[in-house]
Amino acid sequence: MTSLSTRQHFRTLLKPGAAVILPGVSNALAARVVADLGFPAAYITGAGIANTYLGIPDNGLVTLTELADHVATIREVFPRPLMVDADTGFGNAMNMVRTVKLLERAGADAIQIEDQVFPKRCGHFDGKEVIPAAEMVAKVKAAADARSDRDLIIVARTDAIAVEGFEPAIARAHRYREAGADMTFIEAPKTPEQIAAIGKLPWPQIVNIVLGGRTPELPNAKLQELGFAGVLYANLALQASLRGMQLALGALRKNGQVGDASTLAVDFSERQRLVGKDAFDALEQKYKV
Repeated sequence: MTSLSTRQHFRTLLKPGAAVILPGVSNALAARVVADLGFPAAYITGAGIANTYLGIPDNGLVTLTELADHVATIREVFPRPLMVDADTGFGNAMNMVRTVKLLERAGADAIQIEDQVFPKRCGHFDGKEVIPAAEMVAKVKAAADARSDRDLIIVARTDAIAVEGFEPAIARAHRYREAGADMTFIEAPKTPEQIAAIGKLPWPQIVNIVLGGRTPELPNAKLQELGFAGVLYANLALQASLRGMQLALGALRKNGQVGDASTLAVDFSERQRLVGKDAFDALEQKYKV
């Protein structure tokens, strides 16, 4: 599947009421697992890259070039649509133009941008600040104009609930849609009632489920009923992998050996299957002298 066709396919998937589950991935291995399990698309998480690549919180310190490198690497092994978390676009409207062009070339099928002050914070952290709505409108227009491929999806996120309140956040979503966003994403609603109100907006919406975060998890069938197009589980894989590392390494630290690891880790052969070792073996034989 080519990059162009994945963009066209993503547009057909992300329809109101589809509630397509988009697991977050922060590296190519996680992307392979998501593909192997049959998910139709994935979300490249900025928080996950900050945590796994730099070992720091999601506080806006990952650079555009670092993000683009991750996108290109994940694109190599993931044949399905990819939504990319581009934070604030790494600056003003001019920076946004470069961000969209670079991530589009790297293989993004959808690019999510947000209205926080740069550098941003995780959407479920305290202390967030947002830029004026008019400034974000200009950035959304710049993002939409910068696309070479009109099938590239622009997702405009607002973090205004925590700063200005729920109704101003809804108003911002309307302005971003009018500015050219294909979808909007109102981050961190706190109640089922707020989630329902977002789902009623008459264009495609994203909701983000963060385990331990501010947004309650609703069943996927309910999110379909409410009208959401996509559902992010941006950091489930990351949180689960951390738990797995703690359990396996904790057992090793406690016991001085692993023993039967079947309940703590995949075996050697499964690891090789997931990274496509057979294909590399065949390639090696093809060109063997």
